[in-house]
Amino acid sequence: MVNMHSLPDDRTARAKIRDEALSLFGERGPDAVTVRDIAAAAGVSPALVIRHYQSKDGLRQAVDEHVTAVFEAMLTRAVGTGDGDPLDQAALPTLAEAMAEFLPADSPIPSYLGRLLLAAGPVGTALFRRLHEVSKEALAALAQAGAADTGADPDVRAAFLLVNDLAVLILRPQLREVLGVDPLSGDGMQRWATETLSVYRTGLGGNTDPT
Repeated sequence: MVNMHSLPDDRTARAKIRDEALSLFGERGPDAVTVRDIAAAAGVSPALVIRHYQSKDGLRQAVDEHVTAVFEAMLTRAVGTGDGDPLDQAALPTLAEAMAEFLPADSPIPSYLGRLLLAAGPVGTALFRRLHEVSKEALAALAQAGAADTGADPDVRAAFLLVNDLAVLILRPQLREVLGVDPLSGDGMQRWATETLSVYRTGLGGNTDPT
């Protein structure tokens, strides 16, 4: 077995600085992290951080753009191939499945995303608006395939589905603790989907047996 920690780090210094900043921002929040903290984590000098990003604000903007780009890639995966050809809509993956594919369990993106969305700043607001638009696109595609109903208020229904998926991502460590399984693993998604679809189908007070 290859020891991943023994492999050379082929990221550029600029990318390494950004990734370490993302991790620290996710752990502590951007306001609690200094340029020196980021430089130490990346193994570079504070001067090199400033050379690449001009300021901590410039670095934070780069982190925001990177997180947004990752989510754009996930959303493309969730609603289509990205080349103009739609996926088989009957097998359309949920956003949670796309998250599991793109984000390993130790990714710092979920914790940073949680801070970004809860801070209600312009970047978080813009990202959530984009996520909601793609959620509406996915719901419409499922409805067209006969696999879902857009409901009386598609905007609310798409937002409801989006919030559920984001909650799984952001609360992934806590869910793993209480459920005893990673909710974005194969087994975890099976358990989660079974209950989620039952609630969607029958409500909390209905018969949970689909037959």
